[in-house]
Amino acid sequence: MQELGVFVTLAEIAGVFVGFGALIAVRSGGASDEQEAAYIRTVLSIGVWVVVASLVPVVLGGYDIGEREVWLVSGLIALVSIVAVWVTNYRTSYVQHVGESLSRASMVLETAGYGLLFFLLLAALIFVVLGLLPDQEPALYLTALVMGLFVSALSLLWLVFAHRSTAATSDGAEAPTE
Repeated sequence: MQELGVFVTLAEIAGVFVGFGALIAVRSGGASDEQEAAYIRTVLSIGVWVVVASLVPVVLGGYDIGEREVWLVSGLIALVSIVAVWVTNYRTSYVQHVGESLSRASMVLETAGYGLLFFLLLAALIFVVLGLLPDQEPALYLTALVMGLFVSALSLLWLVFAHRSTAATSDGAEAPTE
């Protein structure tokens, strides 16, 4: 399986996101509000998911099992673990605590962004697990991982903008409105 090198590279890239998220969390002494904590949680948890899910087919590819079995097991592990991460993040998310404090535009944008990426991620993994497109399983699995990387990147971007808004408000300046 030639694509295994791509998965190792994806794991490395996701590791950078995890490192940035952890650095931001430690450097700032913790999030200033629940919204920032949710972004940090998402960057870290989805980044770690991408690292782990990227390495599963690499490890399984080293065993004497068929390519279909590699993608089936990898897809199952990735699907179950991303659902667990998503449920855990949602249960502890700022949406549960301070969602009303965000502007309606911010909530719609975030929900649409995350929703689309998670839909594509889950659809790709379901196609892999069900074996609906056997010739495309490596590409579908890669698509799922890249969507996870996009979620992590988007969360990191929103974290930066949320931090900027919080810093402007704490300095006495008026926070940007949407």
